[in-house]
Amino acid sequence: MRNWFCSAVFAGLVLCGYDAAATPGTALDWADLLDPSAQVFDDPYRDLSPEQFDDVLFVVRIRGRLQQEVGSAEERQKWQLLLAETEDALVSDGIDVDWLLDQREVVTERRRKAGTSGNPQFDGRTITLAGFAIPAPSDPDGRPVAYLVPERGMCSHMPPPPPNQMIRVRLNGDWAPSYFHEPVRLTGTLTIDPSVHNMMVVDGLMPMNATFQLEAERVETLETEADRLEWKQRAADRIRAAGNRKTGGAQASK
Repeated sequence: MRNWFCSAVFAGLVLCGYDAAATPGTALDWADLLDPSAQVFDDPYRDLSPEQFDDVLFVVRIRGRLQQEVGSAEERQKWQLLLAETEDALVSDGIDVDWLLDQREVVTERRRKAGTSGNPQFDGRTITLAGFAIPAPSDPDGRPVAYLVPERGMCSHMPPPPPNQMIRVRLNGDWAPSYFHEPVRLTGTLTIDPSVHNMMVVDGLMPMNATFQLEAERVETLETEADRLEWKQRAADRIRAAGNRKTGGAQASK
């Protein structure tokens, strides 16, 4: 009876350990990575219409031109009239241009914080997140590295995402992305560990500015047949473009 009880307890511990190891991390969306406390802030520029924003930029340009004392007397008189008309139009819309311009540094810092601050709720947690992997140079210790971004094309042909929407991933050595923006789902320990590394991407040298680092424990590839065909087509296009550069556009002889 005692042996049966010990065996049952041992089996239960093994099963519990297996379930814990197999349990995936907390499933996140990319929006979950943002620090909620940094996302809500006053931004008077955000409330401007496109036309009003253009008028504010026009005021800045004309004021700068007048301060530089360039142009003829006739041109400067014309600029002064245009400036007064634009400022009057903004005042009629309830916009204080001087106050708005004084807010530039404040708003810039608020936007920077909103784009770089990570959600402390998930710092040190095991999470699962899907995105698009970009191959990167290995760490000095030889550990393979990739970057995970929320949209295909980011960092090559498209601007990089804000730092808190980019994750530097230290891979476990079982897998590495074979092409840019390979779709994957990663599970691992997420930490807020800001880093900037310059690396070559499709459009040249790019600073990879990431708020997070992920120690990958599991990788699920989400590649489809369409992804494979697109990658093959891009590779063929690059080879063709390289050949054209070598031959000056003339068809290479067989």
